[in-house]
Amino acid sequence: MTGPDESIAPEARDIVGSLERGLGVLEILAAHPAGLTLTETAGKAGLTRAGARRLLLTLVATGHARQEGRRFILTARLLSIARAWLSEASLWDYAHPFLHDVSEATGESCSAAILAGTDVVYVARVPGQRIMSVALHVGTRLPAWCTSMGRVLLAGMDAAARAQLIAQTRIVQNTPRTLVDPDAIEAAILDVAREGYAIVEEELELGLISIAVPVHDRAGKVVAAINVPAQAGRYTSAELKARTLPHLRKAAASIENYFAVQ
Repeated sequence: MTGPDESIAPEARDIVGSLERGLGVLEILAAHPAGLTLTETAGKAGLTRAGARRLLLTLVATGHARQEGRRFILTARLLSIARAWLSEASLWDYAHPFLHDVSEATGESCSAAILAGTDVVYVARVPGQRIMSVALHVGTRLPAWCTSMGRVLLAGMDAAARAQLIAQTRIVQNTPRTLVDPDAIEAAILDVAREGYAIVEEELELGLISIAVPVHDRAGKVVAAINVPAQAGRYTSAELKARTLPHLRKAAASIENYFAVQ
């Protein structure tokens, strides 16, 4: 018999379909802060209008969304859930001073993220002295395949799991420099695994360059990434690497000390 603390592989009959669909609608609304109509939500979620209507009205009734005219918009209640979870993530309380040291040394922002499905989710951030065009904060989700922290996290996965995740990823041509061919993306990730850091230049957005390094747990598994983004017009890849990589690696080593004493 399986003990209460052992993991159980879910079977199809164990999955609550309505909850799964409701969480999907939550993620869709989160990606559209201005809100969506019933028809738009149904289309993006692959639901009937009747099914989407029931889920949206449930979210309104529970306070997770509000209705303004024909549009449904997430409320701040979801943020309170995220904040409650993040408040327990003592690792990032511990890590914050090291991210601050990187920001102070480079004059740029420094962030940490973990992998969540096909995205990275920001779990800590220290703003820099310069304004970035991309508005980033704790809880921000960005695609993993075309971001520096995402590639670091993908590089830490085994090949089979990574291939499955890339196959599930919605790959779009964000800029003329975005890698969209799966083989090219895999080659870039393998380069990251060999080099121990990732630089992504203008693949998410024109004018944005970013460098990231992994954070390992006590067993050597990549569990997070930290990065420094910058304006591409101010740095070449080589210049960004020279200015920031030593500081990022020092911060990552300091954060990894947290796992060593757990």
